[in-house]
Amino acid sequence: MLVMGYASPTTPSHTEQTRMTIEDQDNREPETIVSLPTQPSASRVADDVPPHTVDFHIVGMGASAGGLEAFEAFFKACPSDTGMGFVLVPHLDPDHQSLLTEILQRCTTMPVAQALDQIRVEPNHIYIIPPNRDMAILHGVLQLSLPDHARGHRLPINGFLRSLADDQAEHAIGIILSGTASDGTLGLRAILGVGGVCMVQEPSTAKYDGMPKSAINAGYATHILPVTAMPSMLVKLAGQSIFRQKVPHVLPSTTLSTLNQILLQIRSSTGHDFSLYKRSTIARRIERRMAQNNIEDMVIYARFLKQNPAEVQVLFKELLINVTSFFRDAEAFAALKQDILPALFADKPAEYVFRVWVAGCASGEEAYSLAIVLRELMDEMHKDFKVQIYATDLDDEAINTARSGTYPAGIALDVSPERLSRFFIDEATGYKIKKNIRDMVVFAVQSVIKDPPFTRLDLLSCRNLMIYLEREQQDRLIPIFHYALKAGGVLFLSSSESITHHPELFTVLNRKWKFYRSSLTSLTVNIPFKASSVMTPETNKMPTVIAVNKAQVGGIADISNRLLLQSYAPASVTTDAKGNILYVHGDTSHYLRQPAGIVTTNVVEMAREGLQLDLRLAIQSATQGDSTLGREVSLKTETGTQSVKFSVRLLPAASTSASESMLLVSFQDVAEVVKPHVKRNRGKLAASSEAQMRIVQLERELAYAKENMQASIEAQQATNEELKSANEELQSTNEELQSSNEELETSKEELQSLNEETITVNSELNNKIEQLSVIQNDLQNLFDNVNTGTLFLDYHLIIRRYTRDAVKVYRLIEADVGRPLGDITSNLQGASLLPELHVVLETLIPREREVQANDGTWYLARMKPYRTLDNVIDGVVLTFTNITESHEAAQIKLAAVQLARELAEDIVNTVREPLVVLDSDLLVVSASRAFYQYFLVAPEQTVGRKIYDLGNGQWNIPALRELLEEVLPQRQVMENFMVYHDFPELGKRRIVLNARRIVTALGKIELILLAMMAVEVADLP
Repeated sequence: MLVMGYASPTTPSHTEQTRMTIEDQDNREPETIVSLPTQPSASRVADDVPPHTVDFHIVGMGASAGGLEAFEAFFKACPSDTGMGFVLVPHLDPDHQSLLTEILQRCTTMPVAQALDQIRVEPNHIYIIPPNRDMAILHGVLQLSLPDHARGHRLPINGFLRSLADDQAEHAIGIILSGTASDGTLGLRAILGVGGVCMVQEPSTAKYDGMPKSAINAGYATHILPVTAMPSMLVKLAGQSIFRQKVPHVLPSTTLSTLNQILLQIRSSTGHDFSLYKRSTIARRIERRMAQNNIEDMVIYARFLKQNPAEVQVLFKELLINVTSFFRDAEAFAALKQDILPALFADKPAEYVFRVWVAGCASGEEAYSLAIVLRELMDEMHKDFKVQIYATDLDDEAINTARSGTYPAGIALDVSPERLSRFFIDEATGYKIKKNIRDMVVFAVQSVIKDPPFTRLDLLSCRNLMIYLEREQQDRLIPIFHYALKAGGVLFLSSSESITHHPELFTVLNRKWKFYRSSLTSLTVNIPFKASSVMTPETNKMPTVIAVNKAQVGGIADISNRLLLQSYAPASVTTDAKGNILYVHGDTSHYLRQPAGIVTTNVVEMAREGLQLDLRLAIQSATQGDSTLGREVSLKTETGTQSVKFSVRLLPAASTSASESMLLVSFQDVAEVVKPHVKRNRGKLAASSEAQMRIVQLERELAYAKENMQASIEAQQATNEELKSANEELQSTNEELQSSNEELETSKEELQSLNEETITVNSELNNKIEQLSVIQNDLQNLFDNVNTGTLFLDYHLIIRRYTRDAVKVYRLIEADVGRPLGDITSNLQGASLLPELHVVLETLIPREREVQANDGTWYLARMKPYRTLDNVIDGVVLTFTNITESHEAAQIKLAAVQLARELAEDIVNTVREPLVVLDSDLLVVSASRAFYQYFLVAPEQTVGRKIYDLGNGQWNIPALRELLEEVLPQRQVMENFMVYHDFPELGKRRIVLNARRIVTALGKIELILLAMMAVEVADLP
């Protein structure tokens, strides 16, 4: 993980700890190492690369089964003016139209809409992913696409939250609510890595706690709350400093002083110094911890750290958060496989050991990605090198995760289905790396900056690590990487990193994806480590020392001791507790040889004849603490028999760990002792002869025992072979069972996904049913309280439903639902309504008419087409409104009007002067009896005609026209208007006209009342 090292003078050397970690934890051979400082972790999003953000916060919310209730509870408690945009990503049935939009709209006043492609997220708005779509966000704009994975293998929450983290950086907020499985965990990991906020529903309050528990157990939840408490926390966090402004690249002096105090507390507590970590990045991490502790001032937070040692560890872990993934930058891995590795594999012998170091491996995804690429390429090229991948990181929790090789199901977004099936085991909780890939990688806790690096490397991967360091520290690491690589080895960096200040050390292979080849150089490179710590695993000779200060070389005593060791020390080998050779000193070919068959490094198997049995027993005794010193045996060589003295010593505990002992086996020839020649008498000859016979007998018994021992060994080996064969058969059976188990797990995942979708749809339908139940109750109460009889008929006039008051018109009972209306006897008088109902269905034109029941009640019958919400005609609605009172009132009013009319006509006819009533078009409406008598016109020739046309046009008088068309429209009343006219039949007359405009009560009909009085005159004026 990302951190910079500090070695306290009171702590033991971390170099030795690292050596033991590699050897003990993964049971691999020790590596030659050189002492260096600590590293930051690799594979995470750069804090210093500004993402495309909006000026408000976008909240991504994921849920699965049980999520509907959680969404409703959240938005009921959420204010409508938070200033945040909400994007909801539930697991939806791809074949079912979601009702979530209208359901949530009833819970909030914020606009709720189904997301559309290329729609920009607005504050105080809610967007919901459509069914059968994947969703991402770019520059604050939602991007929709068809899913790439089959149903049951989709992880839409992970996909969107990771996209949100990339787009919004520390402004991203992720929330995981109720649901099964683990979708959303990797998404929160990405948001946490860029400094965002991650909220998870309290598992005890979730209907299904799978997704919340997965995120909590992974350590990616910054807040664990009930759903109803989340909105208030969002509002609170939005007002704190971490969201109000970005950290400046140049910190004020007061802030810098406080920051240094915090770094000192971390150093004193953890032993790690962050002084060369980029200040703007570390300040953001500190401010996030301040926000989570509700602290606004960094000075107060520094005091808080002193009073709470546990917070120091939490802050330290905050700086070690890893964000990585399998095959990150897929094009870079493609270039590695197609262009870089084939060149490195070229001309390598079959027994070649290909060495790789992944510095800052985080939780191991990149190390395993390299192992997979190497395995694929070796299979394609039909090569089988031994691959040793050393993956190191400072975060012990991340290393433990990497060692387990277990990852959540969300890695399916980054790993192709072919690679998943080939290199992973599908388990109930996710995926596990297969053994052949796991065995290629050794994981260890190590610091790139202060701990020794691995050497003689073919490939060194250090990606997204140096972007967190100041330039000074970056310039220190590049020469170290050059030293660790073989000549021609390749350095693999991220696209944000480079070797700008050291171009003489590397040659560019791929500028875009940052592949560099180590160059041979005569330049002196200063590397801060001791010369005595530099040893190569292939030879016991000291390598060339690079820029070693002469003062660091030992004195005369050291040189003398080294020469004496090489000249007089016996041939020896260092082995582990099982006898596997780890190191060879001197020429051991006189005692050890490589047997025929499979190559071995076991000292017992390599021992020459006569040495194996005693050496095996001595090693077994030494591992139990009983060292063997000076045992002598007869060794058969090519030239005969040789006495050899060997010893087995247990190395001191300070040199190794208790769990993995190491032994030193030394060999030395025994010189023959030449005895002086003396005279022997017969007694002595007899004693010598008897002793010689005894020796021969013992040798014979010893040979017999050895033969029996050899037979037992051979029988044991045969038994081992049989057991090995049986084990292979069992392993084959186990693989078949594993394959069947993988198929069952796949089916289980698909069924689980379908079950989640079904639960979501069921929740929506239950909500809809509740809504329909409320609507039905409302309609029933409406029908019961409205005195209108209503019948709902289908297209064939079959009764679907009727209200209570409809029984007064038709004799209906409950059993009549489903029967034709024509079969029901009505209480109406007159013609049936059925023909008119058919006309309404054919023409779609509503009709209505008044009908009377047998009991004298009057109804207004309305007939309208029955339209669905889709505007489809599916029957007719027949309503009966009781209008008895209004009908009786109309009859009474009509009678009164008729009476008034008759009375008015009697009054008019009683008046002696002629009187005529005109409408607005000057047509005669009626005239008095005096008018007909005086002007000698008949009623049938008067009513309905214009006054100018009466009496064959004799009323076409200009003065009358002036009165009616010009004067009267401008005045309400005109009195004593004089008109002189010579009538053909009446003669010369003077007519006095009185006119009045009359408007009816409805204000629509205008009448003119014209009264006239005619006087005979002699001459016209």
